[in-house]
Amino acid sequence: MSTAYSARRAALGAVVAGAVAGVATLFGPAAPASAGVNWDAVARCESGGNWKINTGNGYYGGLQFSRATWNGYGGQKYAARADLASRSEQIAVAEKVLRGQGIGAWPVCGKKGGSANAAATRSERAAPKKAAPKRAVTRKAAPQRAATTTAPRPSSGTYVVRRGDTLSEIAVAQRIDGGWRALHERNRAVVGDDPGLIFPGQRLRLR
Repeated sequence: MSTAYSARRAALGAVVAGAVAGVATLFGPAAPASAGVNWDAVARCESGGNWKINTGNGYYGGLQFSRATWNGYGGQKYAARADLASRSEQIAVAEKVLRGQGIGAWPVCGKKGGSANAAATRSERAAPKKAAPKRAVTRKAAPQRAATTTAPRPSSGTYVVRRGDTLSEIAVAQRIDGGWRALHERNRAVVGDDPGLIFPGQRLRLR
């Protein structure tokens, strides 16, 4: 009788263990929050992807944190300034800023971070251009090439905004010290308070 009883207990234990394992498999570990922002893309726009950058413009690290923002969102837990923290630590603080302020905390380069949905949207927008080679030919013949050939203008210290330009792209192309923030500050009277809103024909001072 004791042998049969032991066998029954062992079988019951196996059933219970299997049920627990099944529940664990079904629900699994809690999934981490999906990273909706490509922080490396934002950093490439903000700082050329240099996570240790300190140009003296009051913004630090790959994502160009001001000291007030860095401290306000717990950055001092990692380092006194963002440029002294690691890439992962800067991203950890950036996630907190994102939750508190939204992607608008990076008014120009936040758009570069995108998401899976944004990437799909971009690919969908790009598809019609590939399917319409006639438009591409027209664009090649359009004044855009002429605008490209006028690249020597930066030597005069000014740049005329063209369609599709952004301050961040201009700052990178023209190698502006301090990036788009310095360029915006230098041309605030022309651009206004919103660095993400510039118009073709505006003449920007580069130096």
